[in-house]
Amino acid sequence: MIRFVAAAAVALALTGCASVPMGDAKQDAALKTFSVPADKAGIYIYRNETMGAAVKMDVAIDGAPIGQTAANTFLYKEVAPGKHVVTSKAENTDQLEVDAKPGTLTYIWQEVKMGVLYARTKLHLVSEADGKKGVTETKLAVSN
Repeated sequence: MIRFVAAAAVALALTGCASVPMGDAKQDAALKTFSVPADKAGIYIYRNETMGAAVKMDVAIDGAPIGQTAANTFLYKEVAPGKHVVTSKAENTDQLEVDAKPGTLTYIWQEVKMGVLYARTKLHLVSEADGKKGVTETKLAVSN
């Protein structure tokens, strides 16, 4: 019986629908031109899947919260070039260190995995082609 209740809780958490504050359509379109000033770097974090739709995930860069993702959303943050740590929190906490070069964009896929009672998170550094595709498939969530 306990297994059934746990399985039902996970299924509910992974199939419902969460919402986060969404960015404006013009800003969404502008960020999908994939440009960044030569003296800055940009980091995209995106979730382009519906699994875990009921779960919002907190995202931070260098310990500073930048927003939350939900299914089919992305966050963007312009940063100074150099090493940065991206953190994602759900049932677990996952971190990914990136070395952002001047004038470049970094793409991180935030994977949703099944957890015990809640969804888990896993961050993956992806190629430019995969990142652009993933961001294009999603909509901008409001960043802090």
